[in-house]
Amino acid sequence: MKHNITKMKWVMSAAIAITVLVAIYGVSVFRHHATTPDMALAVKSGGADAGHEDHDDHDEHDGLEASGEHDHLHSDAEHDESGTTTCLSDQVRKDVGIELAVAGPGDLHVQTALFGEVILNRDKVAHVVPLVPGVVREIRKSPGDSVKEGQVMAIIHSQELSDARAAFLAARARRELAETTLKREEGLWKKKITSEQEYLEARQGLAEATINMKAIEQTLRALGLSDREVKELHTSNPPLELTRYAIRAPIAGTVINREISIGEKVDDGKEVFIIADLGSVWVDLKVPQKSLPYVREGDKVTIFAQTGSPSAEGVVSYVSPIVGEQTRMSLARIVLPNPVGEWRPGLFVTAELTVHEETVPLLVPKAAVQRLDGETVVFVETEGRFETRPVAIGRSNTTYLEVLSGLNRGETYVAEGAFSLKAKIITSDMDPHAGHGH
Repeated sequence: MKHNITKMKWVMSAAIAITVLVAIYGVSVFRHHATTPDMALAVKSGGADAGHEDHDDHDEHDGLEASGEHDHLHSDAEHDESGTTTCLSDQVRKDVGIELAVAGPGDLHVQTALFGEVILNRDKVAHVVPLVPGVVREIRKSPGDSVKEGQVMAIIHSQELSDARAAFLAARARRELAETTLKREEGLWKKKITSEQEYLEARQGLAEATINMKAIEQTLRALGLSDREVKELHTSNPPLELTRYAIRAPIAGTVINREISIGEKVDDGKEVFIIADLGSVWVDLKVPQKSLPYVREGDKVTIFAQTGSPSAEGVVSYVSPIVGEQTRMSLARIVLPNPVGEWRPGLFVTAELTVHEETVPLLVPKAAVQRLDGETVVFVETEGRFETRPVAIGRSNTTYLEVLSGLNRGETYVAEGAFSLKAKIITSDMDPHAGHGH
């Protein structure tokens, strides 16, 4: 019995010892694995991590390739380390339309804007009306057609004109008879066959016939017959169309309206066409009371159409002495040459009138000043590179502005193409890896 107890104690002791050894071994293994990353860093170039080294080399190669592609894409817009200057190749400068200028003083024209409308030059508008009633038989011109002075625009048949022509032909015949009678009486009187009284009566008859014919001739001219048509009446035997009446253009220009159709009966005095010479137009501007002291006849103005047409220079030719009761505005008028017809009547326009002029130390075009990263900047060229230069600006008009600081007199800056240069800078500043996850 005692032996068995001793044996059991030995077995328990052995078990405890084995348990302790297993625990010690587990702690050792745990510590070994916990220190493995530091060891890996210490022996990164060892053979155990050769596969990772290959992977790192691959990543580095990929990075160089991506960087090379980015450099290729933006080789024409390189930046220095500070990111404040940009270099462009000559070709890119040409493509984006960069034009340089030297900073210096200039005349700043302080201007006021007036609004108005292009209208027809009423001194060169003709309202065409027939002078006799009749029925429309032919129409030769339509709105938009060009006409020359005296050109036939339409044909009507008129009974009134026919009666007038017939009266002229009768007067012509009586005159011819009176002329023949005078010649006969003159011969008889010279031969003492007839009396002087009969000869004088024949002379009076010819004079009366001539006056009557001339009177009817003037009536025909008043009815609109041309000199050629009247001359034909003197020689025709007789004319075939006594009723034919040609409506002719009184001036050269463009037909802008037509109010007749084939078969229509028109009365004398009815407006059938409107012709306008569009070689010049009027620009009527509305002048508010506050601007009246600055608007005078002879002032030069610059006119802009809201359709994007090129601007034009004009001179104020008339300022109304009256202010409208309803609008409280006056009227200023410019006679504007319109050789190619780009200033169409009905267009709304803006006119700029200089009310003050002053020389400022630094004056640049508005297109040279841009907003970049929340700042107002110009681009200054220095040794072939473009530097982004923040500036403070002062007074301005529609085309120029005053630079108060940030740009020095004599420096070369981008006067045209600054917006394209800004876009180039923004694009080239983008992260080449943006949008990719690594």
